Amino acid sequence: MLLRARVVLPISQPPIENGAVAVLDNRIAAVGTWPELRRNFNGPTTDFGDAALLPGFVNAHCHLDYTDMAGKLPRPKSFPDWIKGLLAFKAEWSYSDYAQSWIHGAKMLLRTGTTSVADIEAVPELLPDAWTATPLRVFSFWEMTGVKRKRPASEILHEAVNTLESLPPCAGSPGLSPHAPYSTSPELLTLAAQVGAQRNWRITTHVAESMAEFDMFWRRSGPLYDWLKSQRNMSDCGDCSPVQHLERYGLLGSNLLAVHVNYLAPGDAALLGERRVNVVHCPRSHMYFQHDPFPARELAQAGVNLSLGTDSLASVHHVRKQTIDLDMLAEMRTFAANGNGWPPEIILRMATINGARALGMAGKIGELCPGAFADLIAVPISRSEENLYEAVIQHRGDVAAAMIDGRWVWQTGLA
Repeated sequence: MLLRARVVLPISQPPIENGAVAVLDNRIAAVGTWPELRRNFNGPTTDFGDAALLPGFVNAHCHLDYTDMAGKLPRPKSFPDWIKGLLAFKAEWSYSDYAQSWIHGAKMLLRTGTTSVADIEAVPELLPDAWTATPLRVFSFWEMTGVKRKRPASEILHEAVNTLESLPPCAGSPGLSPHAPYSTSPELLTLAAQVGAQRNWRITTHVAESMAEFDMFWRRSGPLYDWLKSQRNMSDCGDCSPVQHLERYGLLGSNLLAVHVNYLAPGDAALLGERRVNVVHCPRSHMYFQHDPFPARELAQAGVNLSLGTDSLASVHHVRKQTIDLDMLAEMRTFAANGNGWPPEIILRMATINGARALGMAGKIGELCPGAFADLIAVPISRSEENLYEAVIQHRGDVAAAMIDGRWVWQTGLA
């Protein structure tokens, strides 16, 4: 088929006015101008008119099973208070609550332009049934902790690996998610790093998310330290930053998606760049907790691959009587509005090609190029709009259409 629009934004190359994309089966066959592709390819044509065709967004960090928690948690006074509130709320939910929440979140992502998502599976029992309930390309990361139940690290990891390897193939790929440095043991971090290297799996973890976490590892003090000191061995705290903690136990590498990374010690950014770590920023979650400004420039200057994620709706500000969605466009607008002055084309790269790179899918998703999966979206833009990248980011509401693996999975109407 041929897809035509006012402009095609391949992301990996400049915009193409009066552009088109040729799709053969589930792959992109060609990207170019409409006259060029019309001469060289036959097939049914869909014309989106005043719209931009671009790759579907790659959401590099999400908690789909927390979607229906939107607005249910009281605004916390501190990050540890939020964790306690989340744990209490989760204890009241049933399997069906989590399943329904997961599916609701997946539908939100489709409507708002995400085609691939790195999801943290806090309730892995949902798999693989959840995969069959959505056409999304889901990269499922098995969440592992070990503080509360005091289970041996080897047992926790063995269960995760055995279960993931027993699951049928999915549109994405499996991975491991040791939750965070404060909620896992050094042994679990080391074992996860070893398994990730052996099986070529991606690993993701929350790290340096809050000042409370930074103080716990850097100074052996603060509210998180005080809360956890009766629950875990704190001998790994007091002489390093959270990032340096991950380095000590072998987790920093090109297969790691380090989520948040809001607080850095001197040398942390350089270390992340040297190890080719991928950092995932979640702008609305960052704003919800009122963290210090995200060190985007410091990380980028160190050569760190920066991508974007939605996190969960449990950590997004909810105005009463207003709906909120898992929405990568909202994340991009929030990032753009925080005064960092980043060009919109760079922000779109963070939501597409950079996320693909983080997931080990460069050249396959996150860009429109020959051979990539036919995962793309159409976003309406005004005919008078000159900054096309800015026009896409400022779009609010559902996208006009979304395709995954060469199949239409969402359409609001065609031109």
